Amino acid sequence: MAVALTITGLAHYYLWIRLVRDLGLSPPWHRALTAVFVALYLSLPASLVLGRNAQGGLAEVAVWGAFIWMGLLLIFFVVLLGADLVRGAWTLAASALDVEAPRDPERRRVLARLFAASVTLIAGGLGLLAVRSGLAGAALKEVRVRLSRLPAALHGLTIVQLTDIHVGPTIRREFVEDIVRRTNALSPDIVAITGDLVDGSVEELREHVAPLAELRATHGVYFVTGNHEYYSGAEEWIAELERLGIRVLRNERGSIGNGSATFDLPGVDDYEVRPLAPGPALARGPRGGGRGRRACS
Repeated sequence: MAVALTITGLAHYYLWIRLVRDLGLSPPWHRALTAVFVALYLSLPASLVLGRNAQGGLAEVAVWGAFIWMGLLLIFFVVLLGADLVRGAWTLAASALDVEAPRDPERRRVLARLFAASVTLIAGGLGLLAVRSGLAGAALKEVRVRLSRLPAALHGLTIVQLTDIHVGPTIRREFVEDIVRRTNALSPDIVAITGDLVDGSVEELREHVAPLAELRATHGVYFVTGNHEYYSGAEEWIAELERLGIRVLRNERGSIGNGSATFDLPGVDDYEVRPLAPGPALARGPRGGGRGRRACS
């Protein structure tokens, strides 16, 4: 946490230098914008506290605002850094060519303000596009995969992969219900939830994840952990998902199909957080049994 706060603090300081201090604003504007940057910085740790207890109202609005600013902060930082690198390269080139930079303080101030306005317009526009994309709901992308050794009886098998849903302060039950409805409408053979499902504990988010119990797939619903599960209590979430009827693959593989028309579906824990240690089930073959959910007719 301390490292994250330090990094975001430095990013805010960099933005403040380029968008406030360097503009030569009048004292009232300088103080007001400085206060805004301080408030924006403090909103990030505050959102972590509010996010655990936000149940609507102003608290949830504040959390949404902080998360949107977190994204905008990254966009502003990247745009500003890119512009400064270009400006630095131009300064070096001008120096090499003996091109004299403007010395008039007023002209330099005007150029600084034009620079800040341009960066704000570009970053703000990109931010609006990002917010619009985020509010549009989960994207659906169809990918056809050809497997030469897949049994003929399994040709046309469909897998719906759900990934990086991040149920938490801003992704709630309604969003999950929409994903479940859209997934079931596809009548998949397999549903694979590939990690980073949650950003919070089971106690905080159980109600919002509960709709996943309604997922339907012919050969079952499967889950593998992502790094965010380990930040949120992986063992508790694994138990909760299994309670919902979802089979969790932990360095093992399950068998899909019947008789000779089968294939293995392997699943491994997030390698960056939990070093991979393949067990016998992953090394030799699929584990028998399991809690794969079957579609109700």
